[in-house]
Amino acid sequence: MSTPIVYIDGSAGTTGLRIKDQLSTRDDIKLSVLPYDDRRDPDKRRAAIAGADLTILCLPDDAAAESADWAQQEGTKIIDASTAHRVADDWAYGLPEMDPAQRQKIASAQNVSNPGCYPTGVILGIRPLVENDLLDKDSPITVHALSGYSGGGKKLIAKWEGGQKNLENLPFESPYALHNEHKHVPEMTEYSGLTRKPQFIPSVGPFITGMRLEIPLHKAVLPENVTANDVWEVLDQRYANEQFIRVHPIENTLAYADPAFDPRAANDTNRLDISVIPNSLGHILVIAQLDNLGKGASGAAVQNMNLMLNLPEDAGLKS
Repeated sequence: MSTPIVYIDGSAGTTGLRIKDQLSTRDDIKLSVLPYDDRRDPDKRRAAIAGADLTILCLPDDAAAESADWAQQEGTKIIDASTAHRVADDWAYGLPEMDPAQRQKIASAQNVSNPGCYPTGVILGIRPLVENDLLDKDSPITVHALSGYSGGGKKLIAKWEGGQKNLENLPFESPYALHNEHKHVPEMTEYSGLTRKPQFIPSVGPFITGMRLEIPLHKAVLPENVTANDVWEVLDQRYANEQFIRVHPIENTLAYADPAFDPRAANDTNRLDISVIPNSLGHILVIAQLDNLGKGASGAAVQNMNLMLNLPEDAGLKS
């Protein structure tokens, strides 16, 4: 079998650049990227898509939809890192750990939608609880999320790195999108198993990469007698054989000390850490930590690419 050609459409953005770095040393694929000055030329982009076995789209939604149409016409496999196709019926959702059957769906798919960084933590933290009746599907859920500023791309990076004076040396997180439905809410709802859209409260912190999601489960939304140990056991069993998901023992969460639950803990890896924290009042807190540009973006794309090209799933990835 010839070495597969992988084209990155949008290799100059934050996600595309990291995918390019991750793939540049691989000898089991041939990496294809356009010269910087040609990156927006539609004819050259379409030709690159036609010449590839698989194309990774790191583009705004409208441009991704256009490239996806070209790829489908050319018979090229696609991984779309935009939000354009994440809840589309004819696209496989690219989160292998979401469901026992999901890995095979991705491996056999022509079109895969890369998951968002925030939904990755929410889905992996909540879905097993709904499936195992530890959380009712109609439960109202709140998610507080903290991300590094690279999640907003080059414009937000420029703002936090000197482009906006009142952000310099900011000692606290800055909430955003408080008045609107965040673009990641539809996929959180679609794939978590919940019927109600969560109240999602995202924030940006004074660091470039990293992410922490806090999902408080009030005693009132939990079935009677469900404990943190029950929640931990379900999550631990669900991800026991997943190389990129780590469920910390409850003993570790009980012994935490300041500074705790660093959102940068999984940086430069494709790992997602889950912690379950009991409260004496009966409430439970689920925390997920991941690299927003790792398991939350580029790492997930590489993992999906490996599956779609029948390569070792962990090739080029750190756990």
